Amino acid sequence: MNTPFSDYSFRAAQPDEVDLIWPIFQDAIEKRRLEGSDQWQDGYPNPAVIHRDIAKKDGYVAIDHTGRIVGYIALIFDGEPAYDLIEGNWLTHRPFSVIHRLAVSQNPRVKGLATWMLAEAERISLEMGYLSLKADTNFDNTGMLRVFEKRGYAYCGIVYFRGAGRRAFEKKLD
Repeated sequence: MNTPFSDYSFRAAQPDEVDLIWPIFQDAIEKRRLEGSDQWQDGYPNPAVIHRDIAKKDGYVAIDHTGRIVGYIALIFDGEPAYDLIEGNWLTHRPFSVIHRLAVSQNPRVKGLATWMLAEAERISLEMGYLSLKADTNFDNTGMLRVFEKRGYAYCGIVYFRGAGRRAFEKKLD
């Protein structure tokens, strides 16, 4: 069966691709600004963060049928210290993977791309033996909140990054 993303690929990002990834973030940062959000309006993320993700082997890209990078996500396997102090409760207390910094191209905008990328991150996490994936987002990031809902993530509480509260989610992968 041919799915909307059957001709897309998902793979580890390469160090020489930061200049191709950064414009996707610039568009996402502007989109958040136009939506009235303060998320990503303070110089974070930036190219140095993407470089660091890729150097740690945490950066992944979505590639469309033309070979163009159309999305980026950080998929992290060595934990997230901020998640130790949740106001609420995680579903599990076992080893988990984490996603951060999901951004998709706005030109062209591909409906469902973020949802597909999250599914790919879940697949890779499970293949690597992680039975849970945790994530967070800004309270007003309605797009990402919809993606979490579509993929079956449970709301677990509030975590804090750089002084701001964020909605925290978890999905059991087994």
